[in-house]
Amino acid sequence: MVATLVGVGRLRPAPGTWASVATVGLWAALAASLPTEARWPVAAAVAGAAILAGVPAASAMARESGKEDPQAVVIDEVAGQMIALVALPVAWKSLLVSLILFRIFDIVKPPPLRRLEKLPGGLGIVMDDVAAGVYARLAAEVLLRVGWLA
Repeated sequence: MVATLVGVGRLRPAPGTWASVATVGLWAALAASLPTEARWPVAAAVAGAAILAGVPAASAMARESGKEDPQAVVIDEVAGQMIALVALPVAWKSLLVSLILFRIFDIVKPPPLRRLEKLPGGLGIVMDDVAAGVYARLAAEVLLRVGWLA
């Protein structure tokens, strides 16, 4: 249930994209109920929880399936997408850009993301997406600073 985000990882095509979209939608709904100053710590805590729960869940699913990185495991997308959302304004443009940037970095895997996949078990499954989330967050910060995101 954790590894597949309650079954979202079984959606086709592109289960990782479905998980990222679900994460952005759930975050937007949760963030709307939070005071502005509480949003970034809550986003960081959710990302941390996804990492802490995701590594063992991804390891177990990889072991059970016999695959290094089973496509149904999407908790890594939840963790990475949440990192990309930390401290961003909760506005449609920021949410959309965060989603697009994260998916690009997750799919393209610029250096050194590809090397992180080689870490053992669930650690390798999750950490490349965590790094993709960091890249996406940094790119979004540049867009914020030049005034493109609000």
